[in-house]
Amino acid sequence: MIRYNRELAVLLALALILPAGVLAKEERETEKRNPKNKKEDVEAIGERNVGKGVNFYSLEKEIQLGKSLANDIERHAKIVDDPVIAEYVNRVGQNLVRNSDARVPFTIKLIDSEVINAFALPGGFFYVHSGLMMRADSESELAGVMAHEIAHVAARHGTRQATKGQLVNFATIPLLFIGGWTGFGIRQAAGFAIPMGFLKFSRGMESEADFLGVQYLYKSGYDPTSVIDFFEKMLADEKRRPGTMSKLFSSHPPHGSRIRKSQKTIDQLLPSKPEYVVSTSEFLQVKERLSQLVLHRKDAKEDPNRPRLRRTSSDGTISTDDIDVEAEEEEDERPTLKRR
Repeated sequence: MIRYNRELAVLLALALILPAGVLAKEERETEKRNPKNKKEDVEAIGERNVGKGVNFYSLEKEIQLGKSLANDIERHAKIVDDPVIAEYVNRVGQNLVRNSDARVPFTIKLIDSEVINAFALPGGFFYVHSGLMMRADSESELAGVMAHEIAHVAARHGTRQATKGQLVNFATIPLLFIGGWTGFGIRQAAGFAIPMGFLKFSRGMESEADFLGVQYLYKSGYDPTSVIDFFEKMLADEKRRPGTMSKLFSSHPPHGSRIRKSQKTIDQLLPSKPEYVVSTSEFLQVKERLSQLVLHRKDAKEDPNRPRLRRTSSDGTISTDDIDVEAEEEEDERPTLKRR
């Protein structure tokens, strides 16, 4: 009894001395070490079956499907074949895969495209747009988006979505007999059978990919808050140019909601580490190399017939130097950055 009272006295003394925030932090640390289920336990990554659910596709069929879709994509898309850039992007991605719940091998390639995005097909065929790498300010931001896409594959969202579509199609078959061509029109409008059905996920699946992606990023040694940094960047882009981001992320939850949920995941589930990887000198070097590659591509495609501006000097003579109108407009629109 004396020992109990002594411990109680110590706790009461700490409660009076320590600020409330310190105690709250200690409580949060306890919560982090006691996840409610295996899906919340980052230490169990790789041993969790996050892709469970009704699925008509075996893993073998899923890989075959992904390979077929990948062949179609690579017939139309331009793959960046620079060995330094390609090797770097693949290495960053494979590190994330090793620290994920994925049960299939990954093939990771970079597409020459200005689109700020990435996508992963069923079976681990993963494509990163060069525009994403150019927009990212750090390796951890790039890795954060890649981790989200790896989560889609780990959770088998593509084939689970396709299975759901097939079940809907089966359920609407009687409408063809009851409603005639109206019922048939409903089935056609669903459009689940087209390849985009493997890429356009429900908001619930997108939220799950955010949840898992943050964990994979953390497990790989990166700063998980980099995901929030990138979401905030996308939110700022959307405010500056309304409509541009919404077209790319129409199936995703609003960026504000994603920021709040990701921050909650970080606060409640991810134990603090003494240090994280934010960026590397290699990221900056590869990004500069990619920038030169993109610049060279634009120079090669330059249209000699596009409008040009000639300046007239104060003495009335016309300058012989042509000025690119588009380049000058772009210069005028370039934001001025204020350093903190």
